[in-house]
Amino acid sequence: MISEKNEGLSDGSRMRGNMRKGTLTIISGFSGAGKGTVMKALLAKYSSQYALSISATSRKPREGEVNGREYFFKTKEEFEELIAQEKLIEYAKYVDNYYGTPADYVEEQRNAGKDMILEIEIQGALQVKEKYPEAMLIFLTPPSIQELKNRLIGRGTEEMPVIEARLRRAKEEAEYMDRYEYIVVNDTVEECVEQIHRLIQSQHDQVYYRRDFIAEMKKEIEEFVS
Repeated sequence: MISEKNEGLSDGSRMRGNMRKGTLTIISGFSGAGKGTVMKALLAKYSSQYALSISATSRKPREGEVNGREYFFKTKEEFEELIAQEKLIEYAKYVDNYYGTPADYVEEQRNAGKDMILEIEIQGALQVKEKYPEAMLIFLTPPSIQELKNRLIGRGTEEMPVIEARLRRAKEEAEYMDRYEYIVVNDTVEECVEQIHRLIQSQHDQVYYRRDFIAEMKKEIEEFVS
């Protein structure tokens, strides 16, 4: 059994005692696909391995919200300064408020060995992929559109016109599904969590994340043959 300290590390990293850099995964999906529930379950089960990105926003905190937990709360001027300094991986403006992903927080977590997960909309996801080609894109979906409708109705939090609007939006979002690298069907939360976990951990064997190992192997071979 692998100890918690080394859990998720590649064999090369464990043998050489190196701290591996965390991966970057972007998860999007239809409203009602269960993204929040799946992320909560994933982080609860593998808390030592993952970090969920915290967005920055220029809106005022709501009652009970804590800076650095729900959001990094910024003034409009502070947020625009982050934009000017290119310190956001992606950002957008909704109803006169800015929302975005701080690059410093993401890199801090990755450099600490955490596999970083961004749960963001499609537009932002594609922006991140342009800046971080190594990022893995996962699209989360229910088994069928009928099931999506059932889940939206089952929430009991929205009127039918709002649900119908979300379904129309899902039609638009479906046009981008083939831009993602993996489609994960959220049939049961437990199975979905395990599938996402396996996909994320498989990234550690990508060449991008093994460049130091490759360089060291090349050096050793050169020394050996000479």
